[in-house]
Amino acid sequence: MTTKKQGKVSDQVRRAIERCGRTRYAISKETGIDQATLSRFMSGAGGLSTEALDAIGELIGLKVTQTTPTRRAGTKGK
Repeated sequence: MTTKKQGKVSDQVRRAIERCGRTRYAISKETGIDQATLSRFMSGAGGLSTEALDAIGELIGLKVTQTTPTRRAGTKGK
């Protein structure tokens, strides 16, 4: 079974923002997040507060889920 590595949560949020169909300007206006802050986050030059992430998640319908990592054959859990 092949699994696709999802990467960092911040990268997943960036991809979700890019796919949501809203402009960064619209996201900024609808969430109250400063445009410069959002721009820095999207370029990877800055982070967002948990409040800002919550606002974006609610706006674009983003749901965070946890997956169970798979262990490689022959390794022992600690």
